[in-house]
Amino acid sequence: MKLIFFSRTRFSRKQKNALASMLQAMVGVHRGLFHSRAGLSVRMSSTGINPKGLLANRVAVITGSTEGIGFAIARRLAQDGAHVVVSSRKQQNVDRAVATLQGEGLSVTGTVCHMGKAEDRERLVAKHHGGLDFLVCNAAVNILVGCTLKASEEVWDKILNVNVKSPALLLSQLLPHMENRGMGAVVLVSSVAAYVPWAKLGVYNISKTAILGLTRTLSVELAPKGIRVNCLVPGIIETRFTAESEIPDMCSVLLHRIGKPEDCAGIVSFLCSPDASYITGESFVVAGFSPRL
Repeated sequence: MKLIFFSRTRFSRKQKNALASMLQAMVGVHRGLFHSRAGLSVRMSSTGINPKGLLANRVAVITGSTEGIGFAIARRLAQDGAHVVVSSRKQQNVDRAVATLQGEGLSVTGTVCHMGKAEDRERLVAKHHGGLDFLVCNAAVNILVGCTLKASEEVWDKILNVNVKSPALLLSQLLPHMENRGMGAVVLVSSVAAYVPWAKLGVYNISKTAILGLTRTLSVELAPKGIRVNCLVPGIIETRFTAESEIPDMCSVLLHRIGKPEDCAGIVSFLCSPDASYITGESFVVAGFSPRL
């Protein structure tokens, strides 16, 4: 593709090449989304809206999903018709979550998966030869390490391994199963700490900022495959982590209440649905009030 620049500004050859690369990437994203949306339109027009829900006959994998935000997302996607695979580090937590959701008549199975362990990720991937439509990466470690520069190398490695590297590696392993479907959606979970850091969280803040960049990069790389990548950015949500760590409100909450895990679930279901087929590379703050412009 040849790009012609009409401008009074004089660009060097190097600058022109850089601009051309950026524009070509944008065109690639647009083409990928157009292809994905066309596929959805054909499917919906030929079958109509399934009475079971917008996500009927789809399969979703959600990491860190036996409690809190992940569990609320698992419940909502299952309520909207998807078959959901929950996962967590401990078997008893997986069993409890599966029993609860199956008791509500939802299509849910589960498996143990410590995101920092390659063998656990491989076991999770092995269960999806039939195809996968949605991946929600919610698992993370939250270590109150204080000052960033006083954190040990071990702490740096653990937080970045689980919070940043592992979601990318899991997606790379699951990607062939998503490609088999012809389209798909990925939701990475960051934190409002990416925008408004809290000193006691140190490296955790940095890891959640990295997730914003990972979202943008993967959205460009995967759009030609019809796979959308977006980011959920929760604020202060009523979970075990916030209760134990006594995290203060990091942004101005105008709604006079703390967030609940269910507040994060609906938007994830939307991002997985056909209604979001032209949205990728975006970050959605669920914090009562967004700390960014």
